[in-house]
Amino acid sequence: MRRLPWPAWLIAFGALLLVVAAALYAAPSDRYIFLPDEARALAPKVQVEGEKPDANGGGIHYVVVDVRKASFLEKLFPGLHDGATLVPEREILADGQNERTRRRADLQEMARSQKYAAAVALRALGYTVRTKRLGVSVEATYAGYPAARQLRPGDLVRSVDGRRVEASEDITGALSRKEPRDEVTLRIERGGKTREVTLTTVADPRRPGRAFVGISIAEVFDVLDLPVDVEIDLGKVGGPSAGLAFALDLMEELGRNVDRGYRIAATGQIFLDGTVAEVGGVKQKTIGARRSGMDLFLVPGENAAEARRHAGDLRVVAVDTFQQALRALATLPPRA
Repeated sequence: MRRLPWPAWLIAFGALLLVVAAALYAAPSDRYIFLPDEARALAPKVQVEGEKPDANGGGIHYVVVDVRKASFLEKLFPGLHDGATLVPEREILADGQNERTRRRADLQEMARSQKYAAAVALRALGYTVRTKRLGVSVEATYAGYPAARQLRPGDLVRSVDGRRVEASEDITGALSRKEPRDEVTLRIERGGKTREVTLTTVADPRRPGRAFVGISIAEVFDVLDLPVDVEIDLGKVGGPSAGLAFALDLMEELGRNVDRGYRIAATGQIFLDGTVAEVGGVKQKTIGARRSGMDLFLVPGENAAEARRHAGDLRVVAVDTFQQALRALATLPPRA
């Protein structure tokens, strides 16, 4: 048998490594990967009745995170992508959930955030906006806790241990009367159908003597009508985290000099009372805003510390309400 010269072996070995790497990159792992994406201007995506032209440039931008299944190669070498974060699948998909149902839930949250943002912005401009209370919704579940196995974001909680739920306090009050390892039965509505879910509580990690199931909740409303026609189309982007950016841009579109001529990025879930709540993927969103040359990045107060760790020379401003965001931007000197 004839021996190949050393360079031929080297070429063959290199080719084999390339084949293995390609296979590892194509094969999905049991992790998800978060990657930075660019900040994108909202003005082309938003159509508002009576909108005014932008006289001084700048603009309000939203930031997104590229979320997808990580390959085996990315799991083995997460440093392949700058700014990447690997996340266990259980933190992305609830038990029984798949990519399709997760995607549907994300788009529903996006639609709701657009309605809330429009209501908040128009009320700030003096308009009357009518709303209807829908109930108390599961906003998120925490991985490793009882609710993560049976509840999903968007579930409406209709009763606790047979008692009707009218407000968030009905749920928190019922849990406050429980002890760790007690059972609690929730009647939930999901996709127009109701079902009962029984959870065994655990100790609250912050207050060990109290019962905990691992959910965050919020009262949800339907915006019945808007006095101004508003259309927002972000295509396939889902989730609630662009709410603050939507509200700021709507005011800008209607003639308020919100951005003061600066390129403003914003993230934060917004509620009808103007509260701005924390969001996920802040590391990647901050990197995306910095790389996109933003002048300022508005983030929820609970996300500010993480944002500043990745901001470099990008100025990060923490806000907990829509009015705080407006005041922060109003203090900027007009850009020449």
